[in-house]
Amino acid sequence: MLEDTIAAIATPLGQGGLAVVRLSGPQALLVADRSFVPAGRQSLALSTAPSHTIHYGHIVRSGRTVDEVLVAVMRAPRTFTREDTVEISCHGGVLPAKLVLDTLLENGARLAGPGEFTRRAFLNGRIDLAQAEAVADLIHSRTELALQAANEQLAGKLSQRINQLRDEMIHTLAHVEAHIDFPEEDISPDTRGQLIARLERGVRFMEELLRTANEGQILRRGIRAAIIGRPNAGKSSLLNQLLGHDRAIVSPIAGTTRDTIEETANIRGIPVIFIDTAGLRESQDQIELEGIRRSRESLARAEFILHLLDASESLTPADERYFAEFADKRRILVLNKVDLTRELRLPPSMAAAAQVVEVSCATGQGMESLKDAIKALAWSGELEGEMFQVMINSRHQEALGRARLATQRTVAVLRADETLELAAAELRMAVNAVGEIVGKTTTEDLLDSIFSQFCLGK
Repeated sequence: MLEDTIAAIATPLGQGGLAVVRLSGPQALLVADRSFVPAGRQSLALSTAPSHTIHYGHIVRSGRTVDEVLVAVMRAPRTFTREDTVEISCHGGVLPAKLVLDTLLENGARLAGPGEFTRRAFLNGRIDLAQAEAVADLIHSRTELALQAANEQLAGKLSQRINQLRDEMIHTLAHVEAHIDFPEEDISPDTRGQLIARLERGVRFMEELLRTANEGQILRRGIRAAIIGRPNAGKSSLLNQLLGHDRAIVSPIAGTTRDTIEETANIRGIPVIFIDTAGLRESQDQIELEGIRRSRESLARAEFILHLLDASESLTPADERYFAEFADKRRILVLNKVDLTRELRLPPSMAAAAQVVEVSCATGQGMESLKDAIKALAWSGELEGEMFQVMINSRHQEALGRARLATQRTVAVLRADETLELAAAELRMAVNAVGEIVGKTTTEDLLDSIFSQFCLGK
């Protein structure tokens, strides 16, 4: 596949000022030459142009001008893919970009697959697999903290530590295999102790990385928080306050929300996916019943809930029933309408079972305190800059889990003075699992799985 020249639109489809069409591969400059007519008498053909230069002209197809463009020429290896690369800036809009792309495809390129440019960057040694995943994280970042974590991984901070761990494990493996090759030289107790100590340091380091998995996944995909409560308690108003704009319809008529509404908000740097649910109550309305069913499905997937109570009314049996029904969920009790006359009296059992925050969705009172409470519930500890360097994703977590277990088994074999062949086999599995994180050991299926999540132009 690396012998092909690939092309794709690298910017989102739709109307805009500019669109960029990317071309990469061994024939990129020749394909561009067949498609591009430079303007000006002194203009060069793209195939003879110096690297990292920009050229003005037109994309021409079957003798007709497709668009007026600027073309950037970047020669290997100083490109993202380490291949000859051409990027064509044309007018924004679906049709101009599509016609430019069609022209390139007619002149010898093929359409790139999802993530194929980044995949080539990995295969050509420009980045490792962890950095390739960081490219997708960077694109999908929804908060500045998520962007910071992606940038740290793209810069190779995680890869550097993983490679150091792998090198130390390979060094230990080489030591063990040397004694297998020369059985007459038994491992002395002191040497065996040093190998065990080195492996145990590796296990501790893996455990430190594994502790970042939860926070890393929260930054990448967000954390789901369902807003529940009786009809007309103010759930839609709360959602609008947290989002900072009107997203849900607010009405004094109970049952206005007939379906779940999901929106992501930046809460103290953490992407929180808020789910406004239909009021949980008995109903004969088929549409409202379907909304309630979907609400319960969303509640099952939520990591925590905001249980909204109307502070201007006394506690009802329905309030107590919902509190008991979702007792297994982490929660914040949100007392709304505190700007009105207070009628609600919380039983001590309810007040002790969850954090209580008082707000007014009408005036915005208490919203900053609620955001602090949400951040504290979603994220354990402080948001420290150093932790963003090594936040692992679910794939890293699975590989490190296997590596840790295999390393622990290696330690057990060495402590029990069992055959060194068994220790080497276990340690080799650990080395391979760690190597999967940065792509030192990988499979085609794994690469297909990772890069299929990218867009075509990346």
